[in-house]
Amino acid sequence: MIQVAQILFILSVLVILHEFGHYITAKMFKVRVEKFYLFMDAGFSLVKKKIGETEWGIGWLPLGGYVKLSGMIDESLDTEQMNEEPQPWEFRSKPAWQRLIIMLGGIIVNIILAWLIFTIMYATVGQKYISTAKIQENGLAFGEVGQKAGFRNGDRILSVDGKHQPSFNRMTLDVLLGDKVEVERNGEKVDMILTDEMKGEIISKEGKEFVSPRFLGSVVDSVVPKSQAEIAGLKKGDKIKAVNGTFFNFYDEYKENISKHKNDSISLSVLRGTEVLTLKAKVDKEGKLGFINKPLNKLDYEVNNKMSFGQAVPAAVKESWSLLVYNVKQFKLILRPKTEAYKHVQSPIGIARRLPDTWNWEFIWNFTALFSIGLAFMNLLPIPGLDGGHALFTIVEMITGRKLSDKAAGYVQTFGMIILLTLMALTFGKDIYQLVVDKLL
Repeated sequence: MIQVAQILFILSVLVILHEFGHYITAKMFKVRVEKFYLFMDAGFSLVKKKIGETEWGIGWLPLGGYVKLSGMIDESLDTEQMNEEPQPWEFRSKPAWQRLIIMLGGIIVNIILAWLIFTIMYATVGQKYISTAKIQENGLAFGEVGQKAGFRNGDRILSVDGKHQPSFNRMTLDVLLGDKVEVERNGEKVDMILTDEMKGEIISKEGKEFVSPRFLGSVVDSVVPKSQAEIAGLKKGDKIKAVNGTFFNFYDEYKENISKHKNDSISLSVLRGTEVLTLKAKVDKEGKLGFINKPLNKLDYEVNNKMSFGQAVPAAVKESWSLLVYNVKQFKLILRPKTEAYKHVQSPIGIARRLPDTWNWEFIWNFTALFSIGLAFMNLLPIPGLDGGHALFTIVEMITGRKLSDKAAGYVQTFGMIILLTLMALTFGKDIYQLVVDKLL
């Protein structure tokens, strides 16, 4: 329930402020606002109250929200008013440049919101990120798919497309979004080119988890009940030093060693306190014993840049722009069929499942800023039904001097809404199906 509450809070903040951007610019140019809704009121609304000329309300369907402007064909697809003579207070009566500003008002507010949140966060708690340099001091460990793509355990990633990334989380994303990866391997620099097919396999099977820090040794954090590890007598805190007499330095070497003994018995040299024990264990068919290795302590690798307000302002602008660029790159990746990245687009249901199950204001505000940039980018897309679609037709009108007829605008808006609703239905359906599968199987 905490995850649901978080995503509803974040969506509510973003939708209200996005629509307020349309509302305030419409009022600036004296356009009548008939409705201002959080979420969609298809058929009925949960709450509504008319104040002045505007009906304020909350819809029952948590899919965005809208403001209904007089004299405009929008999400409501109300075309009846377009059959009457234009009135001075209507959207269609205003000059093209004013209509363009109204259409871009929500996007502008989303960008300003992200910049404002980042500014406040940097000036109070600081700019925090996991250091690439610190986390790969011992090199990196790669999953099976990562190694198939050409990476090797112990590699250090130096740059992607010629750019070094100080943030480890961003660096792993850069690898999936970039083309040429430069790594340091055994003291030498090696260039790697990742194909769309390689990226597709990484995304579908391992995601950003295809790379992780290289842990020194193997330390048992917890033992799975009734597992081979429990039968063998492994306990929390045990340090596994050798398998069948072969000593290793890194956890990935341990994993590689026991994977060679699937369904076979092995001998473990274990350090428990100051005592060295020899334990007999059987490896299961997946090449595992059944324990969880001690996880990464992110605080050991975290960098926190404390900033003054004056320093935070330009840093927040830079971060907002950087996130917008990442959205463009991710969209381009989705459009490349061989990567199959389109299969991993998530609805708010899928996003909510990835949120922490504890309420953390620092995380929530940072995520809100990130999501706000994503919402701005999505609405910039020149797709009928989105702000970018309306803006595109208005820009064409300003260039050519010819306005799209109301009838054609109605058809375009209807077509765009059908596309958007279909995509939303597919995305929500996929995430709901996965939720049911995870709960029942």
